[in-house]
Amino acid sequence: MLGDVVPRRQRLQAGQRVGGAGKDYKTQAAVHVRGGGAVGSPGPVAPLIPPAPRCRVAVIVARGDPEAAPRQDLSPHLPAMSEPIRVLVTGAAGQIAYSLLYSIAKGDVFGKDQPLFLVLLDITPMMTVLDGVVMELQDCALPLLREVIATDKEEVAFKDLDIAVLVGSMPRREGMERKDLLKANVKIFKSQGTALDKYAKKTVKVVVVGNPANTNCLIASKSAPSIPKENFSCLTRLDHNRAKSQIALRLGVSANDVKNVIIWGNHSSTQYPDVNHAKVNLQGKEVGVYEAIKDDSWLKGDFITTVQQRGGAVIKARKLSSAMSAAKAICDHVRDIWFGTPEGEFVSMGVISDGNSYGVPEDLLYSFPVVIKDKTWKFVEGLPINDFSREKMDLTAKELIEEKETAVEFLSSA
Repeated sequence: MLGDVVPRRQRLQAGQRVGGAGKDYKTQAAVHVRGGGAVGSPGPVAPLIPPAPRCRVAVIVARGDPEAAPRQDLSPHLPAMSEPIRVLVTGAAGQIAYSLLYSIAKGDVFGKDQPLFLVLLDITPMMTVLDGVVMELQDCALPLLREVIATDKEEVAFKDLDIAVLVGSMPRREGMERKDLLKANVKIFKSQGTALDKYAKKTVKVVVVGNPANTNCLIASKSAPSIPKENFSCLTRLDHNRAKSQIALRLGVSANDVKNVIIWGNHSSTQYPDVNHAKVNLQGKEVGVYEAIKDDSWLKGDFITTVQQRGGAVIKARKLSSAMSAAKAICDHVRDIWFGTPEGEFVSMGVISDGNSYGVPEDLLYSFPVVIKDKTWKFVEGLPINDFSREKMDLTAKELIEEKETAVEFLSSA
């Protein structure tokens, strides 16, 4: 693969393979050089310097079809490890991805013995920014990172994926109606779902982060009929973590001492943070959260609204949306898909509602409590639902039904 071992200022003619005769390609492939930007202008083929033992990252920028990206292995010195997996992050020039990519690349998500190819997709106007992200990933000198591919082309980005983390979406702008936001995102996620269907492995796991995450995920799934619905999930782990944190702060314990909170429904202000089944470890003893806190009015009032409105509170204070906490939640979500949930614990995840036992209408992407084993999730069954919870769960389902109906209307014309 073309790599960062090319000397500064030496150039590779776009469309030529390293060490061989030139071959014309329809689109450009550019090599990133240390300390510089992308190189794509005509010039002589640059001779490769043999990589040093710690130089393990190959980088290409492909603005075209997958064959536009010549490949050369620059990792001969790596010890025997698992076969590399191919991981896509969309919206890769954005602030969430900036907080996310390092954790993925250094092994926090897939493990310290799992090498990977990291594929970064963003829109064409963001490619210069993405070049800077690529340079930083190179400069991290991470041993697991075999290759970075930065592209604005879906046919490049979605090829042979093992994991797709769809962070990029159209943000809601001032004066924009919710239906306008849905319409813009239906177009994006229909296109990305179609690309998944056409190019990705049928075993690919797809995690949707871009908002409105639940409905975007549903549209992507419907646009990729050859990939099982169960392979699609959306992020409600940030809400889940926020709920854990609020309980921990209230009790003066670590967030790790709180488990089995639930986020039901939509990743929106109608979500229902439920701690009826949650446990907290107090001085070595597991206690129900309601029993531990002894303040039902707070648990049914301020606790719920704090979690529901936390994203808005961050924006108000920071003038930007949550990024660090969102990236950490993505890592938690994907790591649990990859390795499974701990025994006796469940997590919240937006998944297809088909076959659930909680009265949630089918064909919605709705957040449920799930357990995961062998990269397959299952609903947590048999949890009693009281009248208070039932009302909250139905309210958020109603919002998702309305979103779905609007989105499906746009889907046929997108």
